[in-house]
Amino acid sequence: MKGSAATINIGRAALLISAVKPEQFPAEGLPEFAFVGKSNVGKSSLLNALAGRKRLARVSQSPGKTRTINFFNIDNRLIFTDLPGYGYAKISREASRKWGAMAERYLLNREPLRAIFMLADIRHEPSELDRQMFEWLNHYGFNFYIIATKADKLKRSQVPRQLKILREAYNTNVYPFSSETLNGRNELWDVINSITRS
Repeated sequence: MKGSAATINIGRAALLISAVKPEQFPAEGLPEFAFVGKSNVGKSSLLNALAGRKRLARVSQSPGKTRTINFFNIDNRLIFTDLPGYGYAKISREASRKWGAMAERYLLNREPLRAIFMLADIRHEPSELDRQMFEWLNHYGFNFYIIATKADKLKRSQVPRQLKILREAYNTNVYPFSSETLNGRNELWDVINSITRS
């Protein structure tokens, strides 16, 4: 396979555990990469595309379905962590608060966490919740990257303009990604492997 994904056997990927409290988090100590974003932004699809698997992470047409922190072992070399999506209006405020607190505990206290990937829909300008997440990650000094998902939903000529909007809004680089065409997959693996080697 072209790109840095060739250094990892991505076919060897499996769900370790779906956790709701720290005592359930895996104790393997492998480097972890967390994926955060609004509900229905395409986290599960991105994880499946990265791992080269159709059903590693469960994809739902209904937002707000991920209610646990899901840990995926990738080739016994690293762990992908799928966090609950934020901003789904049809869940109760209490449920939203609990999910947010669970994700915050993980992000602030997880020692093996090496980087966070914040996903944003390339078709839309950042929402207030997206901006809040961005500022929160900045405030705590996380090593994080912004991934613009669903790039295949735009005409090719529209992608540069939307990337420019997002890059100006966040004042940082933004990586385009398509789970359908796999555009951006090798670039994201390059980032992951460079962090793992450092």
